[in-house]
Amino acid sequence: MSIYYPAKSPKGPVAAFPLRSALVFFVTSFGFYVCYFSSRQIIALETEAETTASGGGAEPTETRCTNRPAIIPHGPQTRGECVCNPVRFFVIVSTQRSGSGWVEALLNSHPNVSSNGEVFSMRERRQNLSSVLGTLDRLYGMDWLTSAAKNECTAAFGFKWMLNQGLMENHRDIVNYLNRKGAMVVFLFRRNTLRRLISVVANNYDRRARQLNGVHKSHVHSKEEAEVLARFRPELDAPALIPSIRTAQRAVRACLRRFGSTRHMVLYYEDVVRDSRKALSRVQEFLGVPARELSSKHVKIHTRPLPDLVGNWEEVRRTLRGTEYSRFLDDDAE
Repeated sequence: MSIYYPAKSPKGPVAAFPLRSALVFFVTSFGFYVCYFSSRQIIALETEAETTASGGGAEPTETRCTNRPAIIPHGPQTRGECVCNPVRFFVIVSTQRSGSGWVEALLNSHPNVSSNGEVFSMRERRQNLSSVLGTLDRLYGMDWLTSAAKNECTAAFGFKWMLNQGLMENHRDIVNYLNRKGAMVVFLFRRNTLRRLISVVANNYDRRARQLNGVHKSHVHSKEEAEVLARFRPELDAPALIPSIRTAQRAVRACLRRFGSTRHMVLYYEDVVRDSRKALSRVQEFLGVPARELSSKHVKIHTRPLPDLVGNWEEVRRTLRGTEYSRFLDDDAE
């Protein structure tokens, strides 16, 4: 008779093998899932960062200013760190040979000031009122890139405007425009009209003669160039001298009267020559920019006393002596 013995369940390593295999499989699968999910998150974050840096995205975040600027910046002023920086508009109103080029160069040495030269020296920009206002819109929209552009945030932005460049003909509309824009006016004139006329005649001569190696320069940056230009001693039209002085002074008075309702300050060239630090501090305070030591490479051309500047000085002296303009004869070289 055969006896049947039931088989016993296996023990030891053989029995544990299926359970261990299942555990290893589970851990491996879970680890793979974690790595896959993490890598996807990293890729998503990097993509979002690149999109933000390149200015993409459907809804760019808006920079909120704690102190909203009085004048909203445009153009290059929209750079991140400059968005909340207020921009004040200004215009330097002057006459030729009154130091406006020198003063503008000094102001442009300030890191927060940009002045863009004689914008209306080009006739097409002042053909009529429409072209004047259109030029102003473009300029004060800060859509105007010149050498005056700065890496620092601009706090004061403007230009030069001569009386004979369409300013006086359209003064009412221009005053209204400047007041709407909140633009400030720096009047820069010269007290000694005789000296200014001498400089005008000498500059007009150099336009024709081109004494500096065939090139005309209204402003120079070296003593050597200044000495070359200073050698020419113009002869003034003595009979027309008093009417010319009177006309020039009348134009300045009319300008101050017609633009009196603007926010303005009056600066004289002689005051800048006598004490540039004090005079320029006034201008910087007026423009609302931090006071800085300003510098320029401009070199003054006519530094000698008046008798040495004019070819027919005795005739000029006789013409002005005893008149209301005789005070101009005693003016020292500045």
